[in-house]
Amino acid sequence: MKYVRLGTTGLRVSRLCLGCMSYGTPEWRPWVLEEANAKPFFRRAVEAGVNFFDTADGYSLGASEEVTGRALREYANLDECVLATKVFMPLNKRPNMGGLSRKHIQQACEASLRRLGVDCIDLYQIHRVDRNTPIEETLAALQHLVTQGKVRYLGASSMFAWELMRALSVSERNGWARFVSVQNHYNLIYREEEREMLPLCETEGLGSIPWSPLARGLLGGKRSSLDDRESTTRAGSDEISSYLYDQASDWDVVEAVRSVAEKRGASMPQVALAWLLRQPSVTAPIIGATKLEHFDDALGALDIELTDEEAAALEAPYQPHPIKGHQRGMF
Repeated sequence: MKYVRLGTTGLRVSRLCLGCMSYGTPEWRPWVLEEANAKPFFRRAVEAGVNFFDTADGYSLGASEEVTGRALREYANLDECVLATKVFMPLNKRPNMGGLSRKHIQQACEASLRRLGVDCIDLYQIHRVDRNTPIEETLAALQHLVTQGKVRYLGASSMFAWELMRALSVSERNGWARFVSVQNHYNLIYREEEREMLPLCETEGLGSIPWSPLARGLLGGKRSSLDDRESTTRAGSDEISSYLYDQASDWDVVEAVRSVAEKRGASMPQVALAWLLRQPSVTAPIIGATKLEHFDDALGALDIELTDEEAAALEAPYQPHPIKGHQRGMF
């Protein structure tokens, strides 16, 4: 396993992050694995040297955090791990149960700590921007958690670059802890982050932790078309994929990945991940897996170094997209 710094911090994370949205309860989403079936993924990840694990309080309405915490306590040394979770998504429709108010942030953090079974969260991330709460209130509440020793580092998620820059400015003016990373929507099919967000991350020293690095399975090689909803359990129940990836040119990118993979003798996921890993601003793509062979396949991307010609072939079919992924509920 290879390790890199998260942004300009001293924190070292594995080049792949295990995304834990797939582990919790199938009552939340039919493709989610319950605890007994999820535990082998944590064991395999730890054995492979992965030390970076990402979940959220909204995943399986808290059950993902419980499964993640128990599995890591069983298979890993938590002192060596970087445990990340997120706050924002409501766990129910009652007032004050979502968003980024001081009240909800403090209550959500305490609940996440209990579910994870830890005293401190390594990376606490806002899952989206709460445009109904002043950013000063949100950042002050996050700073309070850092001061209390309940959170070590702060991270952001999908937002506009100007919103992130404003947050960094507010933190600096007040002497508060800054965001050190951004969990953003970035893959070969959706590259709008290259316009402003990724240059901002490089300039300000933030790590990028892309979600959906395989475009919700489109770059996995199992789908036969953009409209294929039958090839996998997740594709059959995923209403968001057709919203995020709906341009004819998106499939041209899929075919470009297929072509490079075939010529290399590699899998499509390996090629798509290898492309992300060669981007200077990317710290660790978040890998979601519900089959152990898929996780093992993703590990193989670490050994692939694409040539400039291969990268150019992968990038050539891309066409600009409307901004997508900032909305709440982008699971």
